[in-house]
This record gives sequence, C-alpha cells and structure tokens, in this order.
Amino acid sequence: QVQLVESGGGLVQAGGSLRLSCAASGRTFSSYAMGWFRQAPGKEREFVAVISGSGGSAIYADSVKGRFTISTDNAKNTVYLQLNSLKPEATAVYYCARSRTIVVVISSSAYDHWGQGTQVTVSS
Repeated sequence: QVQLVESGGGLVQAGGSLRLSCAASGRTFSSYAMGWFRQAPGKEREFVAVISGSGGSAIYADSVKGRFTISTDNAKNTVYLQLNSLKPEATAVYYCARSRTIVVVISSSAYDHWGQGTQVTVSS
C-alpha cells in the first residue's frame, strides 16, 4: 500500500519561501510521476506542478511558473516543492499525489494516491 506524507507547510509572510516535502512508501517511486495540487478555501483543487518518474521533465501551472520548483530525490523516495516569492493567493492546503503513469499529467483524475495535505498560509 502506498502512503504519501507531506510536511513543511506553515505560516509565512508575502515574499517569503517554504519547501514542502512528500515522503512516499514503496520501492517503485521512480516509476511514477509525482504531482502537487492545492485547494484554497471555497475553491476546487487545482494543479500546481508535476515531475516525471525519471525527474527529467516537469510542468507547472502558469500561476506558479518561475517561482515554484518541483524536484525529487529517488534515493529518499521524496518529492519536494520549493515555494518562493509567495503571495497571499497561494494560501491553501497542498497535496502531493502519485500518478498512475511515469509521464507527466496534470489532470487530478490521473492520480490514484494522495497525501493528507499540508497547510500553507501566506500573510500580506
């Protein structure tokens, strides 16, 4: 059974940075694309970033491009999301998820394992 555990969320001022981590159980971590999604209060869950199982390709939502960076450490079965130049509109619960495939996909329906989420709050 795959388990995903996020950490690293917190309260930060606008312009600040955070690094989210998602530790995954299982021995085939590099065989799947890993994604980050977020859900703000009263809004639907939205795609943030995804990285391929090999780590060779990544896709970002336009709203975070140039400020957020997704990366993986396959030796640690961990995917990271570096959040820089944070804005108040980034406030949300951030979820990591494992895709059913090795290639990058942005639709949440392509992901079959989800973490419990970590809260990110950006104050103005």
